[in-house]
Amino acid sequence: MTSLGPLLHHRRGPGDPTYRIDDGVHWRGIRTPEGPAALALQRVPGDTDEVKAEAWGPGATWALAAVPAMLGEDDDPTGFEPPDVLRDAVRRLGVPRLGRTGLVMEALVPAILEQKVTGQEAYGGYRRLVRRYGERAPGPHPDLWVQPDATTLRGIPSWEWLRLQVDPARSKALVRAAQVADALERTIGLPGGEVERRLTSIPGIGEWTAAEVRQRAHGDADAVSFGDYHVAKDVGWGLTGEPWDDDRLRAYLEPFRPHRQRVVVLVLRHCGHRPRHGARLAPRTHLPR
Repeated sequence: MTSLGPLLHHRRGPGDPTYRIDDGVHWRGIRTPEGPAALALQRVPGDTDEVKAEAWGPGATWALAAVPAMLGEDDDPTGFEPPDVLRDAVRRLGVPRLGRTGLVMEALVPAILEQKVTGQEAYGGYRRLVRRYGERAPGPHPDLWVQPDATTLRGIPSWEWLRLQVDPARSKALVRAAQVADALERTIGLPGGEVERRLTSIPGIGEWTAAEVRQRAHGDADAVSFGDYHVAKDVGWGLTGEPWDDDRLRAYLEPFRPHRQRVVVLVLRHCGHRPRHGARLAPRTHLPR
């Protein structure tokens, strides 16, 4: 059955201006190669696997054509053998399908903003960036936005990044990526290892950020977010009841290439996230407000 679940991987926090959910309709503001678009998706009521899609703006045709891939229709799980402990989960939930957008900068901008900061800082910086330098999405939604384009990102001065509460390490990585945006978009369709090599050749972009982009833009079922604060701990907790570190997660996932991220998605979908205890990490206070 078609699910809108793969879309949620593109939502960057509950206040994401480019992703809204209203009365069961998933709205996305997208900067396509043909221009900005607003895309609205909803499940057709009843016992059906149909999804209704509508789009507006110069990029509407492109966005509609991309919907099947966004929902995982192009994902090929052939050869995937789940861990024994999760075989019942696969029978109940099915094999996870990974969606892809084909839009590298759309995934890369928020991923860089999420590097080495709290979720509050990352999502807040993304909201401020989009609302100040992005644009309203076409169509009927009253508060849907589209990310700024690469030209705009290249022109944001250093002091404006600080006002957005984005530190120099992240803003410099964003600007460097924007300078080679066209080349990065051409990585769609390349092998995952080559995509990672090209992304990580940009100073300020590492393995975690490259994996986040490969998952969303490329639909790469082998791209695992090693270095994430939660992923290894959550997978370990789900499988064994105790948190793991990255080394243990790497060793466990190695036999499942090229489906390592598919295993991670299945574990999290079946087991959920480990219980959170203690105070949250406090956001930094040295940036302007």
